[in-house]
Amino acid sequence: MNSELIEKNYQIAKERYAALGIDTDKALETLEKTPISLHCWQADDVVGFERNEALSGGIQTTGNYPGRARNIDELRQDINKVTSLLGGTFRLNLHETYGEFGNKFVDRDEVEVKHFQGWIDWAKENGLKLDFNSTSFSHPKSGYLSLSNPDKSIRDFWIEHTKRCRRIADAMGKAQNDPCIMNIWVHDGMKDITVERNRYREILKNSLDEILAENLPDMKPCLEAKLFGIGMESYTVGSHDFYASYCAKNNVMYTLDTGHYEQTENVSDMAASLLLFVPELMLHVSRPIRWDSDHVTIMNDQTLDLFKEITRANALNRVHIGLDYFDASINRIGAYIVGTRATQKSVLSALLEPLAKLREYEDKGQWFERLALLEEAKSLPFGAVYDYFNMKHNIPVGEEFIADVQQYEKDVLSKRA
Repeated sequence: MNSELIEKNYQIAKERYAALGIDTDKALETLEKTPISLHCWQADDVVGFERNEALSGGIQTTGNYPGRARNIDELRQDINKVTSLLGGTFRLNLHETYGEFGNKFVDRDEVEVKHFQGWIDWAKENGLKLDFNSTSFSHPKSGYLSLSNPDKSIRDFWIEHTKRCRRIADAMGKAQNDPCIMNIWVHDGMKDITVERNRYREILKNSLDEILAENLPDMKPCLEAKLFGIGMESYTVGSHDFYASYCAKNNVMYTLDTGHYEQTENVSDMAASLLLFVPELMLHVSRPIRWDSDHVTIMNDQTLDLFKEITRANALNRVHIGLDYFDASINRIGAYIVGTRATQKSVLSALLEPLAKLREYEDKGQWFERLALLEEAKSLPFGAVYDYFNMKHNIPVGEEFIADVQQYEKDVLSKRA
């Protein structure tokens, strides 16, 4: 795309926004400094490198598009390709099953920092910082219950696993001189009616108390709720109510996954409430079509509203943004780019909202004026601002990235058996 035209369009947009009291340069500076944590599991359909088995345990990936990353080298190659087509600041979010285990089987309660030292070194070399996740699914001991299991031997296995993951995250945070955000999500639930709702949640609470007791200064834990899992439709131990209460009481970061709630629930409204009671939020941004279908994030009303509420609360510095979708039906590199750009656009759109004027109208009770400006803001030239952002990073502008992804598929992905 013509750079002179992009520059010209940006200057016109800049003047248009300035008339509403908005500094586009400042908005772009904030966007630049707002990291997005790329999820490693989009590249390989959440298979990992522990067992090389399909995903199981309440979730699943659908599709069989060619080119899945089959090993760590291919995964890193794909991530490097993704970041080469994006501007901004990025992190990489790893699950425990993505360690460098060599030719040895390392069970989940035996994992150590050494299995991720390669990732720590690679991330530093590539200008990325790491986030982390414990992994309770896709394992013979996953079953219906993990951290909430009444069977002490199984419960202790998963407690030990999660403790070790926290120590790995702490080592990552220390090495990168920035706290590693470690997410704890378990699929625990029941397919049919249970008479032990309270009991399983009490066990989960006690497990979490034990796990989080260790002081690890270079990592930050966060807890993720779930609506239900495949094969566990009737009851989820770690529900929204459970984790929201636990995090508020214990001053722990809460994870909001945009796909983990009923279709009629407004996740942006949850964020506006939770920020009053928890220290920070972790976002797992995906797109639910039917419940937690984990479609690629797009710039829809739900994503836009989420970042508008966070920006209106002046809370971007208390919110960590990560992606969490895994679509195996399309080019996986393309999925990364589309979802990341949609997230960036939603953040930028929120930063360019004429909030001062909107608040003035609201404080004066001028409801018509507020609604009118909200509607007119939808057609402001924010696209020109985002094009300029990408041009300044010397990366493809607009739809130009499609050709790059297609070429990578031809040169690299198509050659993977």
